[in-house]
Amino acid sequence: MRLLKPLYAIVLAASALTIVGCASTSKQESTGQYLDDTAITAKVKAAIFADPDLKVAEINVETFKGDVQLSGFVRSRADELKAIEIARRVGGVKSVKDDMRLK
Repeated sequence: MRLLKPLYAIVLAASALTIVGCASTSKQESTGQYLDDTAITAKVKAAIFADPDLKVAEINVETFKGDVQLSGFVRSRADELKAIEIARRVGGVKSVKDDMRLK
């Protein structure tokens, strides 16, 4: 019985550290949020790739807590607006930040 109390304390402390370690902050994502953002990034890239007018290799996509950032190069303002609209239509996207440049 004397051994169980320290064991319970260790298990409780380890559980608390695990929960706190996986929590998100304003500058850091939780593990679940990271996986969600990875999925959003993949969906946005796939949607841009599916459009024959856009060159996905020249448009970079990054996602943080549902906010998507598009950067890289596009041929025209119309391509820029099209990429932004495609990104906005992807499920899970909260906002789109445009950092793309014209070639």
